[in-house]
Amino acid sequence: MEVPGAVACVGALARLRPLLAADGLGLGIARVGEPRSGPAGPAEASAAASMAANRRREFLAGRHAARRALRAVGADCGEIPRAGRLPVFAPGRTASISHSAGIAVAVARGPGEDAPVGCDLELRPLPYGAARLVLRADEERLLDTAAGPEGAPWPLTNLFSAKEAGWKALYLAVGQDTAASMRTLRDLWAAPCGDGFRIGLRADPAYAVRVRALTLDAGVFSYVTGWAGPVPPPADRMRGAHSADTAG
Repeated sequence: MEVPGAVACVGALARLRPLLAADGLGLGIARVGEPRSGPAGPAEASAAASMAANRRREFLAGRHAARRALRAVGADCGEIPRAGRLPVFAPGRTASISHSAGIAVAVARGPGEDAPVGCDLELRPLPYGAARLVLRADEERLLDTAAGPEGAPWPLTNLFSAKEAGWKALYLAVGQDTAASMRTLRDLWAAPCGDGFRIGLRADPAYAVRVRALTLDAGVFSYVTGWAGPVPPPADRMRGAHSADTAG
């Protein structure tokens, strides 16, 4: 179900395409239930058939958005099956999917690029009381100090969205053993970085990404722009899953 302002959010997201392109990313947007957003093949159809109606529409819109994002970076993509909750892309394809309140969005990198990818869309604000589910004590100052846009404290929704985007990128970068330490968003740390954040893994500080958290009229859109420091050493990555989406 779309929230008020969701239609305007589609336009606001579309206007971000040049910004993401400058970071080497393609952007795809889809609305739940739009025409021609059905399954692209038998694997998607089988996965969708097991879902409740609302979840099925979100799932298919997310796949549609991912194909649009990949086309934006010159990569064709057919159906996108899943392994557990992770979308599985063809070799050389890398993307991340998010959906909120009837809108799906995806970001993708060009074929063969090995930079981290993650995005998150939040069209419903989080209450301040949810901070303990997102932040640890050493991060709560971000809600109370003039660290956010235009010298204002960062809203909790921005912090949540930035951590979600970072979590998706890091989960596939750190390897299976370290990924086991990523149980909740509190297992990541956040620190201000320009117009966004550095989001890192508490269990292994070598892994940290830069995330932009952009406030839209109806919510927040966050995406990973790259590593926050030196590229970490290769990890034993999770084979077969080329994108993270917590509800893939």
